This record gives sequence, C-alpha cells and structure tokens, in this order.
Amino acid sequence: MTTRTATVILKTPAEIEQMRRAGVLAAEALREVVRAVRPGVTGTQLNAIAERYIRARGGTPSFLGYRGFPASICISVNDEVVHGIPDGMPLPDGALVSLDLGAVVGGFHGDVAVTVPVGQVEPRLHRLVAVTREALYRAIEVARPGKRLGDVGVAVQLSVVRDFAGHGIGRSLHEEPQIPNFGEPGTGTVLRDGMTLAIEPMVNLGSYEVVMDGDGWTVRTKDGQPSAHCEHTVAVTADGAMVLTTIPDGVI
Repeated sequence: MTTRTATVILKTPAEIEQMRRAGVLAAEALREVVRAVRPGVTGTQLNAIAERYIRARGGTPSFLGYRGFPASICISVNDEVVHGIPDGMPLPDGALVSLDLGAVVGGFHGDVAVTVPVGQVEPRLHRLVAVTREALYRAIEVARPGKRLGDVGVAVQLSVVRDFAGHGIGRSLHEEPQIPNFGEPGTGTVLRDGMTLAIEPMVNLGSYEVVMDGDGWTVRTKDGQPSAHCEHTVAVTADGAMVLTTIPDGVI
C-alpha cells in the first residue's frame, strides 16, 4: 500500500515497476519524436507523432488537457525554455528544440525531456545541450536515501532557471516535493527509499531570468539567449537512483 511522509508519497516496489512501464512508453514516444526532427517539420506534426505512439500502445498522454494545456507534448524552440505549445511553424535549420512529454500507464505517470539540434547548429549550442545533460546525470547520481534536495539542486547549479523546477511524480503528474535546480548541500527534504522524482535541469546560455508569453504557458529567456532542458523520472531506492524513463537506444 502507498504510504505518505508529510506530503511526499512513497511508492512500493510494485508501484515503481508500474511507473517504469509508463516511463519506458514515454521514452519510446520521445525517441520517435526525435527521429522526426528536421528543418521544416512542424510542432503540430511532432505532437501528432507523440500522441499516436502513446495511444497505440495503451497509454494516455500526460500533458493533454493538464491544467488546460492543449497538446500532448511541449515543444520549446531556441529561447523558449519550457511549456512551448506545438504549432504549424516549421522548425528552422540551426535551432535547438526542447521536447518534453509524459505518458500514463496503469494510473502512473512517466515524464521525460530532451533538447536536440535541428539540422546544423553552432558549436556553442552543442555545448549547451551537453552541459544540461551532464547536470541531469550529476543530479541523478546523488538521488539516494539520506541525501537532501539541496544536494540534488547544487549538483545542477549553473545558469539554471530558478522560477521552474523538477517535482515529485506518481499517480499525479506533479507531486511533492518540488526540486529546485539550485541549492545548498545538506539542506532541504531528506530523500527516502520509495520517493519518485522528475529531475529536470533547464540551463540558459545567458541569464537565468525568464518571462512568460501572453499564452500563459510558454516560458522564454528574458535576454533572448537559447536554453536547453533535459529530464528523467527517477525512483530513489536503497541501491541508489533508478532511472524509469530510459531505454537501450534512447536519446538521453
């Protein structure tokens, strides 16, 4: 049976296994979307690929309708940080595109994101993506019982976005605790066996400051510099972090 510590929901091994099924489906859907990324493809087309893939395998898109979000995937281009709404605009050659999606299987969510180049991009953008991925895996490495959220946050502390953060995840897409991408070692909630977390650094090439577009969803860098976003769903176990959104030939 699921138990609670304060407002944090601890998962049983059986529930973590169910979350792994949702995570694998999300990762597979993300892989299919990444395979379709090229100059000229539209966000609308990529959204359709994600939704078809998830539904064809018995899942439900986590994002569609969540708090009114109108799509199955968030697509954020260049200076857009997160929560970009797919549209009919062709992706330009040389852009970065962040792709974030989730899937529900058996009542549990998996949430995963990656940033990829569109065609040929500048070396500094490849470096931005690499640094963001490295920050994610540094944070995953410290996600084990006895560590604190501050230890996770300090592992990713670069020019990271501070207004948006990772989060707990399970039967709800967003659960406690919130996971800031910055912090002080030895501070914050103690991590416990059975916690499930969506860890998602968002790293900007310039300042960490962001602004919200008029659509109420799209977040972009205040200085117009590019941003990158990577995410995995992770279970905290006695043996260390278990990544639930990984597949052998995945993209992150």
